[in-house]
Amino acid sequence: MPNLILDKTDLKILAELQLNGRLTNVELAERVALSPSPCLRRLKQLEESGVIRQYVALLDPAKIGLGLQAFVRVTLEKRGQGQMIASFLEAVQTWPEVINCYAMTGEMDYLLQVYFEDLEHFSRFVMDALLQHPGIEDVKSSFVLKELKRTTAMPLAQMQLS
Repeated sequence: MPNLILDKTDLKILAELQLNGRLTNVELAERVALSPSPCLRRLKQLEESGVIRQYVALLDPAKIGLGLQAFVRVTLEKRGQGQMIASFLEAVQTWPEVINCYAMTGEMDYLLQVYFEDLEHFSRFVMDALLQHPGIEDVKSSFVLKELKRTTAMPLAQMQLS
């Protein structure tokens, strides 16, 4: 699907929805200075084009018993790469503790963002799941001490029209 050309009104809609995805169409239209019908048409176009991927509820990890966040750097063995990578990526999809997995450049192959109840839960995950997976060469972990910024809002300033 070709890239959608976004104007200032589209950017306003996106900015408002990133702040509150539960706005009604009437509330959204009011905030972006449109009448409800044109606002709804634009919203549907943003959804159908894939600019808006999905709507979600963002949970507070600590309030659901997931007080330990870590980033785990994974390096795979270099032999048998294709099958090993596919197997690893398939396993990652089954591990509920992993909320994000990124293929990386540099010293590691993958970076996992993971949440746990406590250190014991983390230990079980590493020992019973991660290190049991064939092809894992190295695992290094860093624990989050304090979260300084968290947002799901994508920056839109680069799209401002001149």
